[in-house]
Amino acid sequence: MKIIKKLRLLVCLICMLMATQAIAQTQSQPEAYRLYDSKGKSITYDQLIKAIAKVDVVFVGEIHNCVITHWLEQKLLESLYKVHGKSLKMGMEMFESDNQLILDEYLHGQITGDRFEDEARLWPNYSTDYAGLISYAREHHIPVVATNVPRRYATAVKEHGLAYLDSLSTEAKSYMAPLPIRFQTNESVEQGFALMGVMGKNKDANPRQIAEAQAIKDATMAWRIAKNLPSKFIHFNGNFHTDNHDGIIPYLLQYKPGTTYTVVRAVRQEDISHLEEDYKGIADFYICVPEDMTTSY
Repeated sequence: MKIIKKLRLLVCLICMLMATQAIAQTQSQPEAYRLYDSKGKSITYDQLIKAIAKVDVVFVGEIHNCVITHWLEQKLLESLYKVHGKSLKMGMEMFESDNQLILDEYLHGQITGDRFEDEARLWPNYSTDYAGLISYAREHHIPVVATNVPRRYATAVKEHGLAYLDSLSTEAKSYMAPLPIRFQTNESVEQGFALMGVMGKNKDANPRQIAEAQAIKDATMAWRIAKNLPSKFIHFNGNFHTDNHDGIIPYLLQYKPGTTYTVVRAVRQEDISHLEEDYKGIADFYICVPEDMTTSY
């Protein structure tokens, strides 16, 4: 009888173990993100840092409302600062070049945070998504470059074309890339506008002029980065501006030939256990985030 009881107990234990394994297989632990290289191979955070620390410029092509991307941007900044120290600079699409003085005054403690926020034309999601980057830069004395062209000039190009910029004052032109810029179509941006229905909302808009407006942004960001080299540089921008090594990058190589760079791109997928084929090749590394991840707006 004792042997039968022991056998029954053993069978029960085996059944419980099998049930536990089945539950584990069907209920995998949720993940906030995964990292991949350009070929879709899973990599660790340390591997990512070792790779991006080797180049002159690291572009982070973000999804503007993705909280996990913004959290990782902070970590990337911190990790690169540990590697490069005082030779590191940070650039941001979210700040326009004519606000460089205000940004510098805040970073150097010459004006209060309230004055900075009132006068710097900050993005609506600044407090949730970018304030941490600025605070870290301020604390560690990392120079921050306001790389984007003032929005009023991009709007003027969208309405009148690139040639309109020739009519601006010398001071106005100092806030953008040298004119004339060599217009280059950014297919990723144009496709993005089409997906967002911009052309439907602005039926009278000129497609060429919309593309030119994006070009003056890309060129100005590239020019502002180039002016701050040689150094180690990390730049945060929307992914359209660096997809397929397009957008900002050809202009940067025009202004500063030989610059080494890498692109880290944020993507959102229903299943992050692998990198979807459509994304492979458009960047060098990927931050892959679940589609149902919380957004900041």
